[in-house]
Amino acid sequence: QVQLVESGGGLVQEGGSLRLSCAATGRSVSTYSMGWFRQAPGKEREFVAAVTWNSVSTYYAESVKGRVTISRDHHAANTNTLYLEMKSLKPEDTAVYNCAAVAGWKNARLMSQYDYWGQGTQVTVSS
Repeated sequence: QVQLVESGGGLVQEGGSLRLSCAATGRSVSTYSMGWFRQAPGKEREFVAAVTWNSVSTYYAESVKGRVTISRDHHAANTNTLYLEMKSLKPEDTAVYNCAAVAGWKNARLMSQYDYWGQGTQVTVSS
């Protein structure tokens, strides 16, 4: 079982920056691939970014590419922290951001690929 807890959300002005964190615990979680998704009010949840277990490969949605960086720290086999650095934030980035994890995926952008989800953290960007 893997537990994911997000933090770092908040209210920020347009053009500002935020760093989201996701504390991951569980057996062998450091070998899991992880991602960030978001859901804006009235919209479906969408892919934001993902990273492989060894940080060799990263993936980004076109809407955030160049403004967002995903990374992770491998503290130990059973603990891991996932980050999402966001800059040049826009009002359309306002959403609940969730981190997710899976032992392995074929398509990082598909929600269905992920087995574990955090409860989410709210990001609000004011204009």
